[in-house]
Amino acid sequence: MTEQNLDMLSINTIKLLSVDSVEKAKSGHPGAPMGAAPMAYVLWKDFLKHNPENPQWINRDRFILSPGHASALLYSLLHLTGYKVSLEDLMAFRQLGSKTPGHPEYGVTPGVEVTTGPLGQGFANGVGMAIAETNLAKEFNTTEHQIIDHFTYGIVSDGDLQEGVASEAASIAGTLKLHKLIYLYDSNNISIEGDTDLSFTENVSDRFKAYGWQVIGPIDGSDLTEIHDAIKLAQHETSKPSLVICKTVIGNGSPNKSGTASAHGEPLGTDEVILTKQSLDWKLEAPFSVPDLVKEHLSQIGVQGANDEMDWNNKTQSYMQQHPDKYTKLISQTDGDIPADWDAELSNLFNSESANMATREASGIVINKIAKSIPGLLGGSADLAPSTKTNLNEFEDYSSENRSGRNFHFGVREHAMGSIANGMALHGGLIPFTATFLVFSDYMKPSIRLAALMNQRVVFVFTHDSIGVGEDGPTHQPIEHLASLRSIPNLTVIRPADPIETVAAWRSAILNTDGPTALILSRQSLPNLCTGDSIDLHPPAKGGYILKSSNNEPTVTIIATGSEVHLGVQVSELLENNNISSNVVSMPSWELFDQQSDEYKSTVIPKSSIKVSIEAASTFGWAKYVGENGISVGIDTFGASAPGQDLFSHFGFEAKNICETIMSKLGPK
Repeated sequence: MTEQNLDMLSINTIKLLSVDSVEKAKSGHPGAPMGAAPMAYVLWKDFLKHNPENPQWINRDRFILSPGHASALLYSLLHLTGYKVSLEDLMAFRQLGSKTPGHPEYGVTPGVEVTTGPLGQGFANGVGMAIAETNLAKEFNTTEHQIIDHFTYGIVSDGDLQEGVASEAASIAGTLKLHKLIYLYDSNNISIEGDTDLSFTENVSDRFKAYGWQVIGPIDGSDLTEIHDAIKLAQHETSKPSLVICKTVIGNGSPNKSGTASAHGEPLGTDEVILTKQSLDWKLEAPFSVPDLVKEHLSQIGVQGANDEMDWNNKTQSYMQQHPDKYTKLISQTDGDIPADWDAELSNLFNSESANMATREASGIVINKIAKSIPGLLGGSADLAPSTKTNLNEFEDYSSENRSGRNFHFGVREHAMGSIANGMALHGGLIPFTATFLVFSDYMKPSIRLAALMNQRVVFVFTHDSIGVGEDGPTHQPIEHLASLRSIPNLTVIRPADPIETVAAWRSAILNTDGPTALILSRQSLPNLCTGDSIDLHPPAKGGYILKSSNNEPTVTIIATGSEVHLGVQVSELLENNNISSNVVSMPSWELFDQQSDEYKSTVIPKSSIKVSIEAASTFGWAKYVGENGISVGIDTFGASAPGQDLFSHFGFEAKNICETIMSKLGPK
């Protein structure tokens, strides 16, 4: 068989495995895999540097399928090139517990680099991966040893490029001149509703050129030579990311559905599958058939990948001998380790004599201390570092000229910021953080959710956490945002009440290796609640603890977070003056508290007491802790524009008011 015929047989195998997977599941998206199979084949066969036997090899090229609905394409490639994805796994496409879910999921399928499906996310994740590559390369490479040296590739779609997050990410990628970022644009001009001309008539080429990208094409997305030459040209670019526009036909090979919207999101149907196989001159009748020639041909990709890693390992041995300190640091960072004594000085940052301060101020002090101990910690804000206090003062800015900088300027791009941070974390070797105002967490909710879904160690810093924002008014005053964040599975939300709790919050965030952490910080100065000279970070790390204890069995348990904890203390003192015993529980984190033993939780919040929650936010969710007979003091309306203290008074956050409410609940003695 000629090389050209073998190429076409391989491409048709990829197409039909995808078609058969969707057909068996009676669910899925066959059109994109059929149209994009040629570009994916050329990329994986001729360019992608990876080892199916070791999907976590740190110097592998990254591949992102941003239109995750085309997952059958990726699963077919993984199977054919030697990853631990079997034909049985392809047959279990979209079924419960399978390795082949409806959209690619990081950690579920070997070789899947990132969870994609929400369009635009993969595009932005790739920018983060490319940033990580440049940062680690600058830190660890030497003239003789290019230890970190790889590309980030992706397939992106019409839908991806319509999403705002992709535009945000493309803009910053061009600004940062990420030349090892190469995306193949599957331009098939079809979306669910029909032709993309219904809503998408812009000149994509001109837009990306304006962003600072190299744009190649349009090329014929079925011409293997054109695809190969275009990727080669993109690799040779040294100052811009590259977008290769590949004109394709959705459902290519299907006689009746090729080029139609119906090929996008539904199986071809039994009769059309037969016709499609006939049109592709497919000789094997059984579904999920792989010709022996294709098995042998594509298995060589795995062999080449193993050889590539072996060559890299040999170079690494020389690197280890000549630069033992760099090597040790590289392995530690890429394994996600942190120095054993990284937190040794944290308990000494503040004490009972420390001045009152906003928790955002305390966070700024903490993060600057941590950054000195953890070299992989880096990040930035959405043009708000002076307000969020997240600048790393002793480190430089990351830029196209300085890849070693650890301060990132994401610009006013919250959504891309979150997705880019996810990409940095997924790449490995870095612990990224982001920062913006809490009210703008709405702009980055999808990326926060995906960080939690992918179990990524990302720290999301949110300041200006309540009506304490004051005069900026309801547009900038978060109300429902705490409840929204707390509703995300596997996201740890921490709202510290003072500098000591802020230290504990950051410590918990760094130690959380199984998911992201959201730190919720105040704009306004808060009282220092620390008493005594011995600083113990362990009680706050449990998520909830008794801050102020009554001498008697408590009749009332006051539970508060953040800026309202000191108010809870004031309420408790008023209750004591009225001979009502009460404990004050500071609960910086619901999630951490819920992880504690039932015995501990019942000790902190006795079942026999009346429970009262105080938080300057929506009361939604507090019934979990206060019960049916409890009291939740919060805000279930929007805020207003006025000085912060006036607003707290206006919305009832005064000790006397809350005390009277509690006493009314208790009734006459």
